[in-house]
Amino acid sequence: MANTKHVLLVTGLSGAGKTTVLKTLEDIGWETVDNFPIRLVEGLLNTPPSSSRDDVDPPLALGFDSRTRGFDPDKLINRVKNLQQNDNYQISTLYLDCAGDELERRYSETRRRHPLALDRPAKDGIALERSQLEPFRRWADHVLDTSGLTANDLQNQIREQFTLQDTKITTVTITSFGFSRGLPNNIDLLFDVRFLSNPFWDPELKLMTGLDKPVGDYISKDPAYAEAMEKFEDMLAFLLPKYIKAGKAYVNIGIGCTGGRHRSVHVAEALRKSLHEQGFSTTVLHRNLASRPMEALENMQNLNGNKDI
Repeated sequence: MANTKHVLLVTGLSGAGKTTVLKTLEDIGWETVDNFPIRLVEGLLNTPPSSSRDDVDPPLALGFDSRTRGFDPDKLINRVKNLQQNDNYQISTLYLDCAGDELERRYSETRRRHPLALDRPAKDGIALERSQLEPFRRWADHVLDTSGLTANDLQNQIREQFTLQDTKITTVTITSFGFSRGLPNNIDLLFDVRFLSNPFWDPELKLMTGLDKPVGDYISKDPAYAEAMEKFEDMLAFLLPKYIKAGKAYVNIGIGCTGGRHRSVHVAEALRKSLHEQGFSTTVLHRNLASRPMEALENMQNLNGNKDI
């Protein structure tokens, strides 16, 4: 049973959220296929994983609805029952239900036609599809009513129920940079550390970087350093689990100083170490570490003539 293939069949009423479910499953590590011809399912199940997945066979989610070629609930149930007798497969089913008036509202808002009512009111197609799918609804392992769920609510329910153990949902990246050279793109959280003492103005440290111990020692002696780091760490310890629960795939944290070579680099490395100790997998990028130190840049934001800025 160690090599058992996990397969989830996802079906239900058109407009009930199948596309959202499949996209969420893909985000949390499932391989997903939508509207695949039913007669070809066995061949798909026997296809080895692609090399891009490092020969790790992920669980498979297959989406079906009334638009799928050859869709017949009774025949599909019999086909799945035969597959379930094979110990190589562990097959379960998810049926997405939704109240008729809510489906009508969704079709009205999106201005889409119901696939079974191209020339009739949406409610006629909804009623016909509900009748056709009733055998599958009765047989399904999981029935999820999406009537009162937002897209985010539905995503959260799917993550809670089908997230794979050890799946890394959120990628955390810390980028150090210099404000004088512009902001990085796609930053979610930004910490400005220009309030800390600036090693640039120490002749012995000027040509060093935040990766060098003397620079780190200099910065950490700033009276505000310890308290600031504690607050940064507390904020990230609070926010990152929330982002993970919400299914945010990427969290980009920016740490900025003036030139991007000293304070931001040291703080970024310190935060990486702290997050690693808390169990987060974190990547650090130093955007301006290789940039040439320039006094003109450091002076650009030194409006008060205070060389600690």
